[in-house]
Amino acid sequence: MSTTSPRIVIAGGGLAGLSLALALKQALGSGLDVVMCDPALKRDPHGDKRAYAIAAAARRMLEALRVWDQVAGSAQPMLDMVITDSRLQDPVRPTFLTFSGDVGEGEPFAHMVTAGDLTAALIEACKAEGVTLRPEGVRGFAIQPARIDVLLTGAQDSLPAALLVAADGARSTLREQAGIGWISWPYRQSGIVATISHERDHEGRAVEHFLPSGPFAILPLKAETLPDGTVRHRSSIVWTERNDNVPALLEALPDDLLAELEKRFGLQLGRIAFETKPQAFPLSFGVARRFTAERIALLGDAAHVIHPIAGQGLNLGLHDAASLAEVVADALRLGMDPGGADVLDTYERARRADITAMGLMTDGLNRLFSNDILPVRLVRDLGLGLVDRMPGLKRFFIREAAGLTGRAAPRLLKGEAL
Repeated sequence: MSTTSPRIVIAGGGLAGLSLALALKQALGSGLDVVMCDPALKRDPHGDKRAYAIAAAARRMLEALRVWDQVAGSAQPMLDMVITDSRLQDPVRPTFLTFSGDVGEGEPFAHMVTAGDLTAALIEACKAEGVTLRPEGVRGFAIQPARIDVLLTGAQDSLPAALLVAADGARSTLREQAGIGWISWPYRQSGIVATISHERDHEGRAVEHFLPSGPFAILPLKAETLPDGTVRHRSSIVWTERNDNVPALLEALPDDLLAELEKRFGLQLGRIAFETKPQAFPLSFGVARRFTAERIALLGDAAHVIHPIAGQGLNLGLHDAASLAEVVADALRLGMDPGGADVLDTYERARRADITAMGLMTDGLNRLFSNDILPVRLVRDLGLGLVDRMPGLKRFFIREAAGLTGRAAPRLLKGEAL
């Protein structure tokens, strides 16, 4: 391996891994060989119809990486949010908390983006910058005195690198091979996700209904104009439900499932219909005991998995990418080894507190709101009502959700290039 052009291998071509690859290549150019390995690179990314909330800080990062313009036209600004707390059978869902307004002039606190659109934009940008994209998996590695040899599926030769980034998901085999422990527990809940079409315009409003079985979120998507000129209004749902109830829901007749959805969605947006087939994903909490090992760094879901109650999972992964890219770029400019222990320790320190705080917050919110104990409901509703009457505190919470409160935020999250 050349000492003048070290190599970094990223295992996993998800949004966090692609953002890291692009950031490193834009910052260091030919001074760094960046290789991304993922069998999913063989597939057309546009087939992924999942939707994500991109917080304002993450959007600034994508602007700095020069990919936001490619997805901005299909991104839906989230202009305000309404939070309710009720039982499913309650005839009225009182609003306890509302958030509205921009975090900056003309800057919404979040946008809804389709995963396929953003993945495609990142892949094209990576190709343009010279990132090597290999549609192969990483099956293992071997630590050498001054490098790590990366073993690819279907290849006999190893790929020598200064650093291996494990971005291979919550069930990371590389994390396990590195001997990094995993602290986790199940929530006995699943997240049912789907895209919904509806008659009326959502006007950029997100809604979160706290129900005894878990939160039910309605997230606004960009409307589509059909060939006949008809406008189709759309939203994404994240329907948290107890695991015991999920099989019966997904196996129900379409009209019966739609009736169950209407109980939670409401009729404020008129008639509704499923645009995509509902899919269920088991929910859990998980965090790695360490985010690094010798010449290995964990990224995204390989490092942490949190409840979707606050919509922060992807944003945490993008924060990882911004932090690791900054640490590695600064180290290389100083002539340091990008896979050295001191460099990886800096990344670990940069991410540990933020991830721990977000994990504890989402876990606590889910436990607080996913129950029907009357005294607890009274206390939490009182708390929501008090926050709603305190503009300063509401501004803090909305900036926290937008990822704009950290003083030591990486440069990319401030919209600054590396």
